[in-house]
Formats: sequence, C-alpha cells, structure tokens
Amino acid sequence: MKRQKSFTEEKPTLYLVATPIGNLDELTPRAIAVLKQVDVIAAEDTRNTRKLLSHFDIHTKLIAHHQYNENDSAQGLLRLLEQGNHIALVSDAGYPLISDPGQCLTSKVIEAGYPVVPVSGANAMLNALVASGLPTQSFLFYGFLKPKDSLQIQELEKLKDYPQTLLFYEAPHRIQKTLQNMLAVFGNREMCLARELTKRYEEFIRGTIQEVLEVADSCRGEMVLVVKGAQECPKKEIDPSMLNQKINEYISYGLSSKEAIKKVAKENGCSKNELYRQYHENLS
Repeated sequence: MKRQKSFTEEKPTLYLVATPIGNLDELTPRAIAVLKQVDVIAAEDTRNTRKLLSHFDIHTKLIAHHQYNENDSAQGLLRLLEQGNHIALVSDAGYPLISDPGQCLTSKVIEAGYPVVPVSGANAMLNALVASGLPTQSFLFYGFLKPKDSLQIQELEKLKDYPQTLLFYEAPHRIQKTLQNMLAVFGNREMCLARELTKRYEEFIRGTIQEVLEVADSCRGEMVLVVKGAQECPKKEIDPSMLNQKINEYISYGLSSKEAIKKVAKENGCSKNELYRQYHENLS
C-alpha cells in the first residue's frame, strides 16, 4: 500500500497539469503557479506548449514527452526526480493521460515512491457530457475507436449492451464512417456531437444518431461523441406450462429430458437449473 498526502509531501513531485482545450482563460491560477514553480515541464508537443507558456509569461525549462519517446523519456524524467527536481506533465490540451501520453511515466513515478499530484482544469470529455442533455450519473469514456472499419465495429459490438452513457473522441475526417457504424450497431439512439469546445465555434448537435449523421460531414474541429446507453429490456413473463409443453414436444422428437430442458432454457433466456427443477416438480 502506498499512501500520499499531496499537500504535506516534501519529496520531488510529478504534477499532472490540465491545460486549456481552446480558451486560454481556462488555465487556472493554480496551474499557472505550478508551471512557474516546477523545475521542468514535460510536454506532448513543445511547440504548442511554448505558445501557452509565452502567453502566461512562464519561462520554465521545457522538454518533450510524447507517445513516440514515452518509455525512454519516462526513465529520464524519473532520474530528474531522483536529482530533486519537481516536474509538471502537460498534454497539448486538457488532462494528461486522457487519450494522451503519461500513463507509463505516472506508473513508474508511483512505483519509485514519488508523489503524483493532479492539478485540475479543462477536459473535453466532461465538458461534452455535462452539456449533452444525456444521463451523467453513470458513464463510460472510451476515447478513440480504432480507425479500421472491421475493428471499430468489433469494439462497438462489445459496447452496445452497456447501459452507461458512452463517450468517444473522434476526428472530422472519420466522423461520417464512425456514425454510420454506430447507427448499424447501436440502432438510432439519442446522442450529442460536441465540437470545438470552449473555442469561438463551439457547437453542440443534439438528436438521434441518424439526425446527427445527416449534418456531421460538414462539421470541423475536434469532436466528442456522447451516446445514450442501452435501454434495459423488460423481462418477458413466460408461462411455465408453455415451457413444459415445449420440453415435452422436444422429448417426443427423441431428445432426452436433460437435452430438451437445456434447449428450451436457451431459447427463452431462462435458467436451465430453475427450468429443470420446475419441470420435475410438475411431473411429481
């Protein structure tokens, strides 16, 4: 067990700092203070982050930490912590680790015994969820679906029975195909397409998948898809005498009672053991 008290730790610390997803005014005062105070900022794209730092007059040393150098970079950052440096990890926009690099580094830092402290801020997925009009109490964030059609359909098939509100990130050049696949697998559910969040052209398109599909091809910018979860189907009330009759019918065709019960249970979505008990009680 590892126990961390974030505001009383004296060890070198890794801060996970959320950055604006579009509107620079959403960088919090605490995030600005942390970015100024740490010794090193590890960024997904140093060019993007340099613009942000320049806007807030932050001159902290900047190094690259992205998906292509994540393992090597994590070892280097761990050495910096061992040397007594405090580090802030940032992605291009929003929270690090949420469909962005950082998981490898965070795991290694925790394993090495150093504190990992989140610094709150903007997150596109949560912004889209709360403004979608869909249920927010229980949700599942999936991130990016696989771009290949067949693999994407496999992923959606695994998700189609989840009752939770489902959230995905998607790029504009793939939106049409993704919505077509969702319509085919999920059916015509309620959804919301949120794009360009916190920016000048922020837009929420709320409706059915079919309705959103009709306009999605003209949409640009980074997108979040919020899709209503599966609705639970009410259980059918099945007449026990009808089940017994069906079992006897299969027995008359030559099946054993055990085989007939198994077949009827599967056809009607009921418990094989319960049906077995009920059938033999009826015989006695």
